[in-house]
Amino acid sequence: MHRRDAATDVLTQAILRYAVDRMRLDPPPLDHPRPEHELRDLAGRTVSADGIGGLAALRVFADVLAPACISIDHPRYLSFVPAAPTEAAILFDLVVGASSIYGGSWLEGAGAVFAENEALAWIARLVGLPADAGGVFVTGGSAGNLSALAAARFRWRSADPGRDGLRGAVVASAGVHSSIAAAARVMDVDLVKVPTDERGRLTGAALEAQVDALHPSVRERVFAVVATAGTTNVGVVDDLAGAGRVARANGWWFHVDGAYGGAALAAPSARALFAGIEACDSFVVDPHKWLFAPYDCCALLYGDPEQARLAHTQHAEYLDVLTDAGEWNPSDYAYHLTRRARGLAFWFSLATYGTRRYAEAVEACLTLAREAADLVRADPRCELVLEPELSIVLFRRVGWSPVDYHAWSQRVLADGLTLTVPTSWQGETLLRFCFVNPRTTVDDVAAILASLT
Repeated sequence: MHRRDAATDVLTQAILRYAVDRMRLDPPPLDHPRPEHELRDLAGRTVSADGIGGLAALRVFADVLAPACISIDHPRYLSFVPAAPTEAAILFDLVVGASSIYGGSWLEGAGAVFAENEALAWIARLVGLPADAGGVFVTGGSAGNLSALAAARFRWRSADPGRDGLRGAVVASAGVHSSIAAAARVMDVDLVKVPTDERGRLTGAALEAQVDALHPSVRERVFAVVATAGTTNVGVVDDLAGAGRVARANGWWFHVDGAYGGAALAAPSARALFAGIEACDSFVVDPHKWLFAPYDCCALLYGDPEQARLAHTQHAEYLDVLTDAGEWNPSDYAYHLTRRARGLAFWFSLATYGTRRYAEAVEACLTLAREAADLVRADPRCELVLEPELSIVLFRRVGWSPVDYHAWSQRVLADGLTLTVPTSWQGETLLRFCFVNPRTTVDDVAAILASLT
């Protein structure tokens, strides 16, 4: 299957040409999903005993499958949390795939691990973590949050062997990301939710009141507090300083989920929002969201990496050569073992453009959010629901029902204008813009608002 021949050379050139052409589309087509039966009819049988050949498979992908995938990097893809990888990151992701690098150990991937750690160190400095902080790139915020909380519980149980059979508990805000609840289910721990303020923000006072009200049998089982540095739905930053004080006062692990909003640490104008984040024990941010890396790339950092290494290192006879060496093995800092060097494309982009360009790009998204809010305010058909704190704008179309929102969203996607889907806030269906693509313009926003007829 790996024999080098003329057909392989032709296929190589065709794939590289497709990749470069796709990267240069400005903008790429928005595209839209298609029903399974249509894809089956159009693609035909692609997996067979003899194969259809590389060029034929590439044609099926280019002509049938790719147009059925929405372009997440389109400047008018404003739903969920978009992605906007840099050209350097995209190109180097091809290199990572072609290089057959195992990114789990220093022995096998020292150069890659070194580069990833350089990128992690930049993020750690933004957070204000100690000089010896460190971590690993994992697939996404869900994997990062789960790994951080697993390390937190390990430390809690290690401090008292009597806790081995005790069901733990995590305290977080009512607005915490769904991945925290998922992690609690996987770990079989209780999740205690704290009511938020009118903006959906966790405050130190509310956290302290909730903790004081806990029954002693619950309080003794708490091992971590989770705060959010930029909620995914509305983009608000919790009272990190207050949450950190409560965690420290009780000897609990303090974890900050910045999967979306943590990127704003790179913007000087937003830094004050994150006061107190430097006291966290662990932190996650997804470069594939707002730090312009390809999927899938989440930076997981620990203030004291040794706590994570003790929790996550896997022991087996054939791994002794790695675990006994005392070197930095990324697999020791999350629940995984095998891993792709998924932070390399991010490192290459940082090295190529410099961190100043990153700060400027994040600032551009923050500015656009404020400009978009101004457009919403100026439109008599719309009402701004919350002043944007980061790069998410939440608003209502006056007089619309949930059916109207969904019908509009489907229509403008079919027209190729935008993917902007409804969300809900305090029980009401609303519209939500999420800006993480510096190529999105205020004119794009105006065109979308004009379609709200």
